[in-house]
Amino acid sequence: MSIPPPPPEISLESKVAFLRQPSAYAEPCFRVEAIETHMSWVFLTDHHAWKLKKPVHYDYLDFSTTAARRFYCEEELRLNRRLAPSTYLGVEPLGIDAVDRLCIGRGVPIDWLVKMRRLPMRHMLDYAIRDGSACEKDISALATRMSAFYAACTPIPLEAENYRRRFSDDVARNAGELCTPAYGLPGAQVAMVCQAHAEFLQRHGSMLAQRLAESRIVEGHGDLRPEHICLRPELAVIDCLEFSRDLRIIDAVDELGFLAMECTRLGAPALGQCLLRAYCDASGDFPPQVLLQFYQSFRASLRARIAIRHLNEEKFRYSNEWRQRAMAYLELAQQFLPAA
Repeated sequence: MSIPPPPPEISLESKVAFLRQPSAYAEPCFRVEAIETHMSWVFLTDHHAWKLKKPVHYDYLDFSTTAARRFYCEEELRLNRRLAPSTYLGVEPLGIDAVDRLCIGRGVPIDWLVKMRRLPMRHMLDYAIRDGSACEKDISALATRMSAFYAACTPIPLEAENYRRRFSDDVARNAGELCTPAYGLPGAQVAMVCQAHAEFLQRHGSMLAQRLAESRIVEGHGDLRPEHICLRPELAVIDCLEFSRDLRIIDAVDELGFLAMECTRLGAPALGQCLLRAYCDASGDFPPQVLLQFYQSFRASLRARIAIRHLNEEKFRYSNEWRQRAMAYLELAQQFLPAA
């Protein structure tokens, strides 16, 4: 019996060009909007969103093989159905048919797509904050939903010292990277913020140990930002960080404190405060205020590091956008510093 030949090699550019075409999809489609991120392409049709992972390999993820991309598409589906079950519809093959044409859902698979229900942009939390339509009722509903989610998660058993070291290692990396001369960030401010974080960990490590003892460390969302939350017609939290379980392991109030900090960055600190109050009331979890401040300040400095790294890429090198964003996060890191 003869062995069928392997499918032809298809470049990422060819896959993207195909998926940009309305005729690629079985559903009637007037136009396709394509959005590129560091790790994927997302194609928006009239009613759906289709995500194609790029064949990239970074220190923290490896999508370089077709098998890896399929695995992480399936992980994305599994994990996101926890908080958005009706949004994540399935994983579909991107295939080659009998006459070597690209097709979706049939043929010989050469890649994989996550299929999602398209959510209304105007009801995403970041958009709703900017146009003033987000309200405390929405935020309280989100807090109640997240409280139930964390309560259903299995607590993660960690050694207290290992949990503390997760933060101290990142504090050291923040201090080193944010002071890179080419980035042009204020070294004195970076040093002050990172030193305050290091001192907190030395003085108050017992607070982290207490959170572990209270079973508050769970496998959460991992990237809980306003742009990942749809308020209506039904509440959905999307884009869980699928490629690293370690980065999903987090204290519930650390994750919600991060979201509250992001609300502050977008000009809605009252909504962030409402979120935390409503979560505490719904969950019965009342962490020390100084611990919450540390979590928020630490997350802001981490986001500053992520933002400024964009300057390492040629296409962003001469843009001031990411330096400005890093500075905004540094200001938030200073604003949320825990009281001595």
